[in-house]
Amino acid sequence: MQPSRDIARLIEIMAALRAPTSGCPWDLEQDFASIRHYTIEEAYEVADAIERNDMGDLREELGDLLLQPVYHAQMATEAGLFDIGDVVYAITEKLIRRHPHVFGETRADSSDAAKGRWEAIKAEERAEKAARSGDHVPSVLDDVPNVLPALARAEKLAKRAAKVGFDWPDLPSVMAKVVEELEEVKEASVRQDAAAMHEEIGDLLFAVANLARHSGVSPEAALRDANVKFTRRFHYVEERCREDRIVPSDAGLDRLERYWNEIREADKA
Repeated sequence: MQPSRDIARLIEIMAALRAPTSGCPWDLEQDFASIRHYTIEEAYEVADAIERNDMGDLREELGDLLLQPVYHAQMATEAGLFDIGDVVYAITEKLIRRHPHVFGETRADSSDAAKGRWEAIKAEERAEKAARSGDHVPSVLDDVPNVLPALARAEKLAKRAAKVGFDWPDLPSVMAKVVEELEEVKEASVRQDAAAMHEEIGDLLFAVANLARHSGVSPEAALRDANVKFTRRFHYVEERCREDRIVPSDAGLDRLERYWNEIREADKA
C-alpha cells in the first residue's frame, strides 16, 4: 500500500484498517460513539492551525479531519447503513439545492442576498423535516447542535431567535441586559445561593454572547483569543518569577500582579 493524492486510496486504507482478520486491533474496536470526540478534536486542531497561520500544520490537520468522515462512512458501510458515496452525494445535492443563484435560474447579486436565500432554503428544509417526523412542530431552533461549545451554541440560538424578531433592538439594550444579569449574580452572591449563582452566571454568559453577536464578534473566537493572551501573559509572569528566583506560589499576589502589569503595559506600547 503506497500513499496517493487520490482520496480512493484513503478509503482503501481505512477499509484495510477495519478488515476483520488483518486490520488494526484498535481500529476494529472503535464505533461511532468512541471516535466522535476525535472528530470534534480534529476540527479544533484545524481551527488552531488557521489561527496560528501555520500552513504546514493546516495541511496535516485537514488530512486528519478528512479521515474522520471516511472512518465513519467505513463503519456505516460495514453495518449496511450507507457508504462514502452516499455521503458525497448528500453534500453535493445539498450544495446544488442551496445555491440556486449559481446552479439554477435565481440571481443573488450580493453576499447578503446569497446568505438570505441560503437561510430561506434551510428554513424550508427544517419545515419539511418536521413534517416527515409527524409529531414534531417545526422550530427556528431546530438543528442547532447540542454538542456545540456552550458559548457558540448560545450565539447560534440567539441568532435563530432574532430571525423572527425576538432580539434586542440595539447594542445599548444588550449592554443594559449584561449589567442587569451581573446585578443578579451579585444578589445571588450576597444570598450565598449556590443554585441561583449557577443560574445567574449562565444568564450572564448568555447575555455576553449576545453582546458579542450584536457587536459583530464571534464570542467563541473572542474567548479563544483571550485564552491565548492570558496564557502568553502568564508565561511572562512565570518567567519573571524564575528571573527573581522565586516560586510563583510563594511570590504573593502583589508581586504577581506587578509582573502581570509589566506585560500588560508592554502590550499597549
